[in-house]
Amino acid sequence: MKMRWWLLALAAVISTSPAAEKKYGPGVSDTEIKLGQTVPYSGPVSAYGTIGKSQAAYFEMLNSRGGVNGRKIRLISLDDGYSPPKTVEQTRKLVEEESVLAIFSPVGTPTSSATHKYLNAKKIPQILIQSAANKWNDPGNFPWSMSWSPNARSETHVFGKYLLEAKPQAKVAVLYQNDDFGKDLLKGLRQALGAKAEQMIVATASYEVTDATIDSQIVSLQASGADTLFEFTTSRFAAQAIRKVYDLGWKPLQFVPYPASSVAAALTPAGLDKSTGVMTSGFVKDPADPRWKSDPAFQEWVAFMKKYYPDGDLTDQLNVWGYVTAQVMVQILKHCGDDLTRENLMKQAASLKNLELPLYLPGIRNNTSASDYRMIRQMYLMRFDGKKWVVFGDLQDD
Repeated sequence: MKMRWWLLALAAVISTSPAAEKKYGPGVSDTEIKLGQTVPYSGPVSAYGTIGKSQAAYFEMLNSRGGVNGRKIRLISLDDGYSPPKTVEQTRKLVEEESVLAIFSPVGTPTSSATHKYLNAKKIPQILIQSAANKWNDPGNFPWSMSWSPNARSETHVFGKYLLEAKPQAKVAVLYQNDDFGKDLLKGLRQALGAKAEQMIVATASYEVTDATIDSQIVSLQASGADTLFEFTTSRFAAQAIRKVYDLGWKPLQFVPYPASSVAAALTPAGLDKSTGVMTSGFVKDPADPRWKSDPAFQEWVAFMKKYYPDGDLTDQLNVWGYVTAQVMVQILKHCGDDLTRENLMKQAASLKNLELPLYLPGIRNNTSASDYRMIRQMYLMRFDGKKWVVFGDLQDD
């Protein structure tokens, strides 16, 4: 009898201890988790707006099934037009007026950079950023910012390794966007080529995201005598570059970064025939690739798109990105349990172990730690065959 009384007393203490209590940050209640984001639904890179739309659609589907641990996700997605001042304005609104728990998956390097210090100073998660900038892996100085996509260093490491092995005497020209996005990729390529960088890179040219065309830059790069061209651009300018290279009769080996590799947003506007032979890196299943048509995960994604985002392009991998990043966010929130504070959200985001989602290419996994925020460090090289991206070679790990 005494033992039974002691056990009952212990159970009562445990059930009322602080560890068992729910902990909520701003934007969280027993029924809701409020997230905010900025996305370029308008402006020069509006093609990326579909990422936000597919994420919103995923959360709508999830909410119809009960949400996360009984809480529905409310995503407030605002247009920033890919304008850093507008991003600052919209982010302040999300934080100071809407009181969101976190800024989830904002799109763009210059735009996310504009709110980087502000969000870290306020200790607000800036999580699963859609940007390849290296700055997002700096937990020592900016512990509240983390990207989802591979950073520039990881991607250019893959490109540089291939070039040094397959074409060591290449004469390289580089077109790059004149901001952190383009500059990081150019810097990463120089690092990847190492001692041979100065010898191999014979010309560079930059452009502003507000430029109407990049035709003059392509003509200038062709005149350098280069036989290899890296187009460190977003989708719109990749399409222009590929088309201009073809129209000039120039036949360099071309590389585009994964943010500019969408068949729907970049290669189709360029011309699929003109895009044949272009190379990139990849880590998600390409919805334009017929080999995935019988894949259960792909079929599930198609069914989701048709029901929850019927206007979305079923050949656009940006819609896969939105779907997958929403899934990663849900996993992080599940791991948070009832401790839905901003601090625990970042702790769980920095504790992912071998998270392998169905729409990742085989072998791709999310791994993070408190000292390394890179969520995806593995990629495959891919070459466009006129209809789809074709993976070749082994999985590359940075």
